[in-house]
Amino acid sequence: MGDELSSLSNDGRIATEKSGHIFLIVIDRPKKLNGFSVKMLSELGQAFSAMEDDSDIRCGVLCAEGRNFTAGLELNQVAKHLAEGPLFPAHDVDPVNLHGRLRTKPLVSAVQGICFTLGIELMLASDIVVAASDCRFAQIEVKRGIMPSAGATIRMTERAGLGNALRYLLTGEQFDAETALRLGFVQEVVAPGSERQRAIEIATLISQQAPLAVAATLANARKALFEGPNVAAAQLQKEQRRLHLRRRGGRRPQFHRETTG
Repeated sequence: MGDELSSLSNDGRIATEKSGHIFLIVIDRPKKLNGFSVKMLSELGQAFSAMEDDSDIRCGVLCAEGRNFTAGLELNQVAKHLAEGPLFPAHDVDPVNLHGRLRTKPLVSAVQGICFTLGIELMLASDIVVAASDCRFAQIEVKRGIMPSAGATIRMTERAGLGNALRYLLTGEQFDAETALRLGFVQEVVAPGSERQRAIEIATLISQQAPLAVAATLANARKALFEGPNVAAAQLQKEQRRLHLRRRGGRRPQFHRETTG
């Protein structure tokens, strides 16, 4: 990952790597199933902010070291943190894109092995998800006497419909990659070990497109989702004109009146 990355600790880390216009965010605590410590939650917010603030970055990739994406929060360490305030630092970009400062750049997630609780919420907060065929998903908060608090109740329902979402939210049962694909939680299923490379390929393809057009397309799709299709439709012509002017170098179209005689 490069000499600039800090050394591992018992609390794990969030590693980052910049490759051209791609920004990799890597969950790195494989011996603990990539379970999130308070330190890792803070570092994840910092990583998302670094991606957002770097004008050279056009797309991000969220992935994890080892055989598993993440088993979720390490509750014995994080429970007090949860009771006292927000999951992620309020001043950073919110990794689950719900509160405060939101991510505007596209993000592709690569998931493998165990992907529980916060893992599902992180991947659903991204824009495109590539899953290894060995993935096991579960939103198990109800088994612990708590509820999902980072977007699962919203985004699982949004993608799969109320009944399909509650089927797993209320039971805490596991489901596999093919089920996740069928329900719209993931967009591609690939052989185990190839998920990160495939996510990078998709991110690279996105980064090769016109950045302003990508940003406008992503923003309008989100507006349709959160504010409704009519609100998004009302912005289409305005945004298209803006992009057209930028494409022409800021020059307004010239119209000439025909004359006779």
